[in-house]
Amino acid sequence: MPALGRVPVNVLASVGFLILGFGHPGFWFLGLAAEATLVPSLAFNKRFQNYVDATEREVTDGDSQAKRIALIQTLPVEDRKRIEALDRKCAKVLDVYRNAQAEEFLIETNREVLDNLKWVYTKLLIARFHLLTAGTDDTAESLDRKIASLEKDLHDAQETPALRQSKAATLDILKRRLANIQRREQSLEEVESDLTRVESQVDLILDNAAMQGKPQTISTDLQLASDLVGGGLFGDSESAVADIDRDYAQPPAPRKTTISGTT
Repeated sequence: MPALGRVPVNVLASVGFLILGFGHPGFWFLGLAAEATLVPSLAFNKRFQNYVDATEREVTDGDSQAKRIALIQTLPVEDRKRIEALDRKCAKVLDVYRNAQAEEFLIETNREVLDNLKWVYTKLLIARFHLLTAGTDDTAESLDRKIASLEKDLHDAQETPALRQSKAATLDILKRRLANIQRREQSLEEVESDLTRVESQVDLILDNAAMQGKPQTISTDLQLASDLVGGGLFGDSESAVADIDRDYAQPPAPRKTTISGTT
């Protein structure tokens, strides 16, 4: 309503009956009867249910977007630029479909697929940042040198039993640290490979959108090398990432078409 905003119809009707009731009390009873009939009927009204579902999705989407922005702000500038570049390509894909006058439900379906890809890309960058900043500055090479030195000392028969025991314990710790660093380096390689794969996937989607004569539903089959499900890769952001994952896991609204998408 102009000047009033989004006011429920039943509220306006109730106010109307209230005013008319001052002229004749019978309108008050008529208003109560109308309200008692209307409100329960909304529980079975498909259009009203769709409206409520759409409103809830808007709230969830807005909340998830705010959480994503907060996470992105914790990343280095270069990582944020990579996300912005991917966002621009995804926006360009949707522009191609709009210019081709694709149906709204198709555009919305493809937007959800692209949003999932962007979220996976953001998680990969968060994992990469955590892997790069976690732990000490020791490298596999520096630990190898320390291990070699201790092993040499332990071959010295002149070491006292107590000293040999202490050095053996230190050697065991260094070997476990070396294994951790090697796993971290392997994880970094996997994450970087997955980042490149997502970028290439979006490039392919953009190429296909520009070349296809008729707008199509975007289908992705993305199998990542990184384990983004097991946890432990996101450091202090673990809880925030899990919250957004739960938002994405909510069942989508019923649609006329289905998509094939794996992230």
